[in-house]
Amino acid sequence: MIKALLVSSLINSYKKIKTADKDFNGKAVSFIPTAANNGKANIGVIINKMLLKELGANVEMLNISLLTADEIELRLNNSDCIFVNGGNTFYLLQELKRTGADRMIRSEIEKGKLYIGESAGAVIASPDIEYIQFMDDKGKAPLLKDYSSLGITDFYILPHCESRFFKKSVSKIIEEYDNKIELKKINNRQAILLDGIDAKLF
Repeated sequence: MIKALLVSSLINSYKKIKTADKDFNGKAVSFIPTAANNGKANIGVIINKMLLKELGANVEMLNISLLTADEIELRLNNSDCIFVNGGNTFYLLQELKRTGADRMIRSEIEKGKLYIGESAGAVIASPDIEYIQFMDDKGKAPLLKDYSSLGITDFYILPHCESRFFKKSVSKIIEEYDNKIELKKINNRQAILLDGIDAKLF
């Protein structure tokens, strides 16, 4: 049974993880920071790693851009939970597809492994990510030709609603896509808990 927690901002909603998994303490978490790759230490990645450790998780960084397919598969298999950090959704999906990690992650989720996605990590749970083009730069992923994603939801996550930093992009996405696809809009304090076929906003 698929179980996922989808958020806009982990720092504002990390305590909701305990709702998704009451026994999160001590779990081995594969932390995928790839969407935030920019050649520098990313403060968001550092903070999110710290928050997961605060909840008692054993965090192993899994930057899929730097690893072989065999290394990725081994680490995912040995984890209890997969966390995918925010950043550029198109670059993230490019690297997932390039390494085959998209199929591996989907397989682990289908086994019942908890998936936690923040921002870009939440968006890739959707069937397709083309709609997020007004929020993220497609130019960051020149090798990506196919926008089909993990598809663990039948709806499309729209993060950062009500955020002043994303006001224009959120409005543009709603204007262009709200009558074409089922957008699930969440602000930076909200989360969607997917438990089997049930999706709960809280």
